[in-house]
Amino acid sequence: MSSFSVKSLDHVVLTAKDIDATIKFYTTKLGMKHETFASNGVDRHALSFGSQKINLHVSGKEFEPKAEHVQPGSADLCFITDHPIDEVLSSWQSAGIEVLEGGKVVERTGAVGNLRSVYCRDPDGNLIE
Repeated sequence: MSSFSVKSLDHVVLTAKDIDATIKFYTTKLGMKHETFASNGVDRHALSFGSQKINLHVSGKEFEPKAEHVQPGSADLCFITDHPIDEVLSSWQSAGIEVLEGGKVVERTGAVGNLRSVYCRDPDGNLIE
C-alpha cells in the first residue's frame, strides 16, 4: 500500500509531427492558449487551459526524459467543457472536423460520472474526447 496518493493532473506531454499544426488545432478548435517557456535554455511550447497544460515535443526532437516509445498519435485525451455538448458538436461540424462515433454525441463514463461526449482526432491522430 502506498504512503501517499495523487491529488490532480498537472500536465501531459504530446509529441507532434508538426508543432504549428498542433498549436493551431488546439487553440482554434478547442480554445486553448499557446504558451512558450524556457527550460534549460531551450524555448518550449505548451497549450494551457484552466489550471492544466499540455507540453509539446516535436517528433525526433523530444526533451529528456521522455516516454520510452515516443510517437505522434498515441494519446487519448478527454477534456471537460462548460459549454453544452451539442454546441461543441455543431462547432466541430461547422469547422469541418470529422466527428467520430457516427458524427454524434455519445454516452460515456468519465472520472467522476457519466459524460455526454463527442470524439475527433487532432492533426497527429490523437483521440480527442
